[in-house]
Amino acid sequence: MTNPTPKPSPSLLITLRVILGCWLCSSVAFGATYNVVNFGAKSDGKTDSTKAFLNAWSKACASTNPASIYVPQGKFLLKSVTFNGKCNNKGISITIDGTLVAPSDYSVTGSAGTWLEFERVDGVSIRGGVLDGQGTALWDCKNSGRGNCPSGATTLAFTNSNNIAIGGLTSMNSQMFHIVFNGCQNVKLQGVKVLADGNSPNTDGIHVQMSSHITILNSKIRTGDDCISVGPGTTNLWIENIACGPGHGISIGSLGKDLKEAGVQNVTVKTVTFTGTQNGVRIKTWGRPSNGFVRNVLFQDAIMVNVENPVIIDQNYCPNNKGCPDQASGVKVSDVTYQDIHGTSATHVAVKFDCSSKYPCNGIKLEDVKLTYKNQPALASCNHAGGAALGSVQPESCF
Repeated sequence: MTNPTPKPSPSLLITLRVILGCWLCSSVAFGATYNVVNFGAKSDGKTDSTKAFLNAWSKACASTNPASIYVPQGKFLLKSVTFNGKCNNKGISITIDGTLVAPSDYSVTGSAGTWLEFERVDGVSIRGGVLDGQGTALWDCKNSGRGNCPSGATTLAFTNSNNIAIGGLTSMNSQMFHIVFNGCQNVKLQGVKVLADGNSPNTDGIHVQMSSHITILNSKIRTGDDCISVGPGTTNLWIENIACGPGHGISIGSLGKDLKEAGVQNVTVKTVTFTGTQNGVRIKTWGRPSNGFVRNVLFQDAIMVNVENPVIIDQNYCPNNKGCPDQASGVKVSDVTYQDIHGTSATHVAVKFDCSSKYPCNGIKLEDVKLTYKNQPALASCNHAGGAALGSVQPESCF
């Protein structure tokens, strides 16, 4: 005789209903996914998809639950666009499997300032994707010396935004800066790639200013200007595991262009490799009056490979000798540590501290430094700089 199939107990049925109900609740809580193609975006790289992306953003922003925007494979042409915040949720995730391309005619976006901007957003994340600024024609215009070239557009900018996460993103051929954070709090970038020719002008890889608690990790940057630049008002910045080159290095500055300017403090740059760059770790200030400052900075575990200025503080920056000749920088530089800096210099002077004659650098510390020039000890140069050398330091300290 076959045993009858046992019926589930009432308690089991109740448990299943609770589990199923919670799963449905959680799926609703995560909100909808908005595919830009469903809003009319075309993946042919020729059709203007700006409105479709804005409409997808509007839907995600209006959702009371966290929402997602999906960009599938293909190329999507976008003109200059701003994604405004004040959303109904603090969790919009953008997944990009394709490539966003700027117009090939730089006159379309070259005077817009920014190509893709997020303003006053909170809790936005971007995963994957390629941003192609198509800036090569504008670089050629600038490098030709013609005076009628627009300044160019930053590829991706976050302004006055909080709790931002970016991972696995590639920015290539930006007209001007690649990625900018201005007035932001709590930002994490990791696995980012920046690609531009070494002769591409003003194409800083990542620029941070007036922002705090910014983390930049595990990224590779090849560009024609600073790999990472740090502007006024930056505090609590952590940079780690960066490959830089070609480019102008990692720079704090330029600072002190304005008389009244917010300072920079609590910056850590560690585990970085510079290959064939103009500078390694640099602090740069204008040679003119300012109330700015730089303090509590650690440069740690850096490898230099044929770098022109591996370690440099330049407080006499005065491009074209306009607006600052024969003046002293007002930016006060203090408590800067260089620890475990090794490699090769492309010039004889590998360590150069050219500080302000009015406010000399103080609290500069060199610890376990070894930089050579053509297989020989390099040189160090100090002007108005005070500090200490600890452990083995080569070139010999000039303090």
